[in-house]
Amino acid sequence: MSLAGTKGTVSIELVHEALHAASLRNMDLSRVFEAATLDRELLQSPRARIPAVAYSRMWVALADLMDDEFFGLDSHGLRRGSFALMTRAAVNTHNLEHALRRMLRFLHATLDDFRGELIRTDADARIVLHDAGVMRRLFGYGTWFILVHGLACWLVHRRIPLREMQFRCPPPVDDSHYRTRFCQNVVFGGDSTHIVFDSALLDLDIAETVDTVDAFLAEAPGNLLVQYRNEASTSAIVRRQLRSQSPNQWPEVDKLAQDLHVSGTTLQRRLQQEGLSYQRLKDDLRRDIAIDLLSASSMTVSEVAARTGFQETSAFHRAFKKWTGVSPGAYRTAGESKR
Repeated sequence: MSLAGTKGTVSIELVHEALHAASLRNMDLSRVFEAATLDRELLQSPRARIPAVAYSRMWVALADLMDDEFFGLDSHGLRRGSFALMTRAAVNTHNLEHALRRMLRFLHATLDDFRGELIRTDADARIVLHDAGVMRRLFGYGTWFILVHGLACWLVHRRIPLREMQFRCPPPVDDSHYRTRFCQNVVFGGDSTHIVFDSALLDLDIAETVDTVDAFLAEAPGNLLVQYRNEASTSAIVRRQLRSQSPNQWPEVDKLAQDLHVSGTTLQRRLQQEGLSYQRLKDDLRRDIAIDLLSASSMTVSEVAARTGFQETSAFHRAFKKWTGVSPGAYRTAGESKR
């Protein structure tokens, strides 16, 4: 497994959010944890994270269990197979605006508590998510936009860059998921919940066909979660640069800045604007690589420690516990049970 193939991780907060409604209904989540190869110990640590691929498997298993692709976040719900029907309806359109309006009508006919509205001006396209004046869970708004934005990106065969994203809700403990998945300009506690992008993109032709739908659906929702992330941010650019090298070879910030054709001061300022430092970014990437290897490979903890740039396994144990709140063993156990 190459470091370049690492898809990143998802905070345990999002796992709790996805499981919230099923837990309230006292549903048996054993099959969900088994499908995602998740150790329940991870749920007890607020700093724990899981691989994006495990989150995708959990998403599918939970939707199967609840017969709801919206995880009980709406009073009506989104029956299993609804997203596939929406995809087939949207692909038979002539441009992105036509597809989005059809998608919004479909979701409005299916869900009771959420209604999307597309507003086009000369410069901007805005999708406003109405909630009948009742504050919903942040995870509900975010999941709705993942379905809509992800499908829209696939239809035109490119990522639709967002200029702004705003939520009515207060900020979560960790908002990195929203900035990584959607855009850097995310505002919480706003007057409305919406996304904004260039209105010219609404005229893009639909690039996919009915013949490519099945392959797309076979990869969902993993492709919606990671394929259309905000890769234009400075932190994403730095992560890509570092992933191409062994952690033992990661450069100092001034050398990296030189490779990226900016000054060291500029690079650090841009990372700071995204709530990161270079050291924090390196630690996060080491953490994600370690979680990925522990969860999906046959490497021993010592081998993973060496692969992530630690000369001593004991130092890796201490760092990993600091990063996630749990020992590497929780991820190792999950990986072994999968194999």
